[in-house]
Amino acid sequence: MTVASVKREALEASFLALYDAIKEVNDHHLMFKALVDIRSTLDCIKPLIKETAEDKKESDFPDDELHHFRLQMEEGIELIQKCSKVVPLSTSDTNKLGHLCKSLQRLLDILKVRSIRDVKKTLVMVKNIETKVQQIDLNFGVQSSSSEGIKGWCAIPEPPPLVVGLEGPLKELKMKLFSDKISMLVVTAPGGCGKTTLAIKFCQDGEVRDKFKNNIFFVTVSKKPNLNLIVEELYQSKSSQVPDFPNEVTAVDWLHKFLNQTEQNPLLLVLDDVWSESESLLEMFDEWKMPNCKVLVTSRFAFPRFGSPYNLDSLSDEEAMALFNHSAYLENISSHVPEDLARQVVKHCKGFPLAITVVGRSLCGQPIEIWKKRLSEWSKGSSILDSDHDLLTCLQSSLDALEKQSITIKECFLDLGSFPEDQRIPATILIDIWGESHKLDVDWLCIANLYELTNRNLANLIVTRKDPREVDGYYTEHFVTLHDILRELAIYQSSVESVEQRKRLIIDISGDNFPEWWTEQKCQPINAHLLSISTDGDFKSKWPNMQLPQAKVLILNFQSKKYALPKFVEKMVKLKVLIITKYGLLPAELENFPLLGSLLHLKRIRFERISIPSISKSPVLLESLEKISLFMCKIGQAFSNCSVRLVDLLPNVVEMNIDYCSDLVELPAMLCELISLKKLSITNSHKLSALPEEIGKLVNLVVLRLRSCTDLTELPDSTQSLINLTSLDISDCFSIKDLPQHIGGMRSLETLNMRQCSRLQELPASVVDLEQLREVICDEETSVLWEPFLSVLKDIHVRLVKDDMNLNWLHKFPT
Repeated sequence: MTVASVKREALEASFLALYDAIKEVNDHHLMFKALVDIRSTLDCIKPLIKETAEDKKESDFPDDELHHFRLQMEEGIELIQKCSKVVPLSTSDTNKLGHLCKSLQRLLDILKVRSIRDVKKTLVMVKNIETKVQQIDLNFGVQSSSSEGIKGWCAIPEPPPLVVGLEGPLKELKMKLFSDKISMLVVTAPGGCGKTTLAIKFCQDGEVRDKFKNNIFFVTVSKKPNLNLIVEELYQSKSSQVPDFPNEVTAVDWLHKFLNQTEQNPLLLVLDDVWSESESLLEMFDEWKMPNCKVLVTSRFAFPRFGSPYNLDSLSDEEAMALFNHSAYLENISSHVPEDLARQVVKHCKGFPLAITVVGRSLCGQPIEIWKKRLSEWSKGSSILDSDHDLLTCLQSSLDALEKQSITIKECFLDLGSFPEDQRIPATILIDIWGESHKLDVDWLCIANLYELTNRNLANLIVTRKDPREVDGYYTEHFVTLHDILRELAIYQSSVESVEQRKRLIIDISGDNFPEWWTEQKCQPINAHLLSISTDGDFKSKWPNMQLPQAKVLILNFQSKKYALPKFVEKMVKLKVLIITKYGLLPAELENFPLLGSLLHLKRIRFERISIPSISKSPVLLESLEKISLFMCKIGQAFSNCSVRLVDLLPNVVEMNIDYCSDLVELPAMLCELISLKKLSITNSHKLSALPEEIGKLVNLVVLRLRSCTDLTELPDSTQSLINLTSLDISDCFSIKDLPQHIGGMRSLETLNMRQCSRLQELPASVVDLEQLREVICDEETSVLWEPFLSVLKDIHVRLVKDDMNLNWLHKFPT
């Protein structure tokens, strides 16, 4: 026996003694998490330790590490024996158990790596032997008797024991891939949603097997694909001689040859777990487009350039329940877990298969009290991501890949956790936040980041009415939705550091129950750059104090009929963005409005469903404010009987957006005093019937958008004075009968959107003076009005547009 063998057997002996010690610990002490973790880790190590002790080869396990682990185990035996007799455990003993657990976990990791390495070496040896045998067979004219090749090379993996919720997607996949129009289809969803399981079930389906016979190949690509290895495995799977690949170009050639050798049957190739780094691989298949070859791709990335992806949805409530019952072993007749308790747990998993499986396994066999404790922790703000390391790792890998591409886009994703669960997020809010937080100073760049997140299944950008060619900067009809598990991921990532050091501080208050750290803190400054506070309809408390000297963004989400701004707002001296959203049907009254007067750096304000008080009652000077947005607000009384000049309160506003403000009947003339305005957008305000003649004073106006103001009958003649206006949008203003006679005075006008202006009968002759006009957006009816002028305005492009309304998402998100 070698010296190494003796040392390995000594390690095994120490391990077995420790294993026996933990087995003797009674169930009462196993309520302590550290002891449970140690027992679980030891169960995993046991077979690997046995393999190590029985290994006859010379070990590459360093002697000092063997000695270190053996000493740790011997000390651990004494520690566990001591802890099994003491209740409660001292802090010192708890810490020692934690250190022991970490040491055992490190040993487990080392043994796993050695085991995997040895398996890989064996596979390489088998592969080489197989290649040699095939070469001998070929030399002697012997044909292999196996038509399917060696089991394991590109073989279809086994599905999970229970598969739910895939019947519909399976039918849709067959319909798409059996079509002659599609050669490659990408199945996309966040990690852990069941994409791979769907691909496996597709390969095992009877109709699919009848169509593709033995030409079904399943290749796992992963983050760092090796094209040579993929092609080698494909050839191995057909019991063919493995070609030699001196370079990747040669591998590509052999791959093309392989896909063309389909004999009389078509070929199905599944590329599982494809990451963005492998886009060039998909590009090859897209270019080849072989009629007899179908490629099914599973990925967290949508890869929209290769056609419309298939988005895999979350499980329904009943499907989620079936999967949970299986994972938690509740189908066992001896289970005493009440169904309503199980349903409460499942509700927190949000239809996410991996979360359901992980949580189910973690609760399997646990007493009812543990189930209730878990629910209690979640209701108090603990994350479901704490339930299992695998769930967090699966989702975290998507963020890691995102960070490699752009740290800014990752930061944008983390900001999405600042909004309430199950609510759509207006893209215009994100434009305001990201413009100041991440220096994204043009709106379209923010939208581009949202498309990036959508392509990676980290968000979902929805456009309620769209023409893909229309890029005039109007993003009020763009919304973002976020799967609840991904929202938890964003919040979890933002909460890793201590409260004082977090970059984002996200607070969700139920009733009047403030977080303990807030009520107990002794006025210590918090360094967060973004603060988000959400309260429900039962919130009535006064705000505790808080110091946020670095905060640039404040997001307040609430549901009550009256809402008071927190007193600490006036001390947020660096605040640049204020977002206040009332959820519910009716606008709410906002109190403490004058506090905003102390915010010397405030640049952007957005109010949603807020009743704006008369500015005469509480005039507030906002000298730095550049942009104000009012959505579904009550503003009819804000400017009535006003003795204060608006321009004195808002001297530097350059952009104003008023959307869905139903009580706006006539635009107040005092708004036309804001001569610094460059963008004025009044949209979906259906009672607005008139604009003041004074609107011509807004000589710096570049964009005037009056979209969907259905009662507006005309534009004042003074609009001819808007000599810097480049974009005019009067689309869906059904009541406008005439354009101003001297509209040609808008000499800078480049874009005019007048679709669905059905009452317009003719255009004024002065349109021929619009020498800079390049694009007119119309429907078929209004486009006819331009025909008499096209011989003069030769540089104009009249573009026909049909509305594409997307309302399917509305039922999912309560107002």
